[in-house]
Amino acid sequence: MSRVFPLAPLERIAKKAGAQRVSANAVKAMREAVLDAAETIAADAVAASHHAGRVTVKAKDIKIACR
Repeated sequence: MSRVFPLAPLERIAKKAGAQRVSANAVKAMREAVLDAAETIAADAVAASHHAGRVTVKAKDIKIACR
């Protein structure tokens, strides 16, 4: 999977959390961590929708996957 995801929003999130400065490497590491977590959540949400007999992933599947 291509790791294309804009870095600027992640830097804004880090600054909103209280960071005064954020290095480029820190933002890239955050991108990898966020995308890894998103892949895990997506896979769990797909499993939840299949368990419910659906092919469409719904918001409630994402919420279940995040628990």
